[in-house]
Amino acid sequence: MADFPFDAVGFDLDGTLLDTFRDLGAAVNYALSLGGYAPVPVDSAKDLIGGGAKIMLAQAVQAQGGIPGGLEGDDFRALYKGMLGYYSEHNAVHSEPFPGARELVDDLAARGVKMAVVTNKFEDFARSILTQIDFIDPFEIVIGGDSMGKGADGKFISKPNPEPVLEAQWRCGGESFVFVGDSTYDVQAARAAGVPVVAAAYGYCDKPPHELGADAVIDSLDGLISALETL
Repeated sequence: MADFPFDAVGFDLDGTLLDTFRDLGAAVNYALSLGGYAPVPVDSAKDLIGGGAKIMLAQAVQAQGGIPGGLEGDDFRALYKGMLGYYSEHNAVHSEPFPGARELVDDLAARGVKMAVVTNKFEDFARSILTQIDFIDPFEIVIGGDSMGKGADGKFISKPNPEPVLEAQWRCGGESFVFVGDSTYDVQAARAAGVPVVAAAYGYCDKPPHELGADAVIDSLDGLISALETL
């Protein structure tokens, strides 16, 4: 185990470590109901996940013709606030680790590998879910979409910006680091950070997995160890 090629592994959360689309879809539909919009099929939430809750809701609203005042108006802000409020109370109803996730982190821990979560979900939400499902202890750090603060443009510094990935690498010791995710946000952030990246084909990929541009693609978490050993 001493010759394992990476000292630390960073993971995206939604669609990589955890299957969360049902709870996210329910929160989107709650917000849509507040605005008088039609609900979306919960399964379609998989297609909206990746850029964070605000982008999820914006896509759902725009698909139904948009909202008066646009995405910067008071009406959208009210829906977004309602979505966050609902999700804060219902974020771990159906969410659970993907098959093999708990076994994987145990294996990596036994190899002395440090682990981090880097997600575009707000940090408090990520920590809340991981705590509720008793899955937070294996991770050295949890970096959320709001953890790095805001940039000069007033927007949160989150993936595909490389800074959250670089922060995770630094806080895990700055040694050899690899990132695992299921979206273009993940791959672009890892590439910009200069670290290898593995695509989770079983996740909520916003492009065909083999077109994401990752260094390796896995069909399940069971295949991650062998994929990392070949990078």
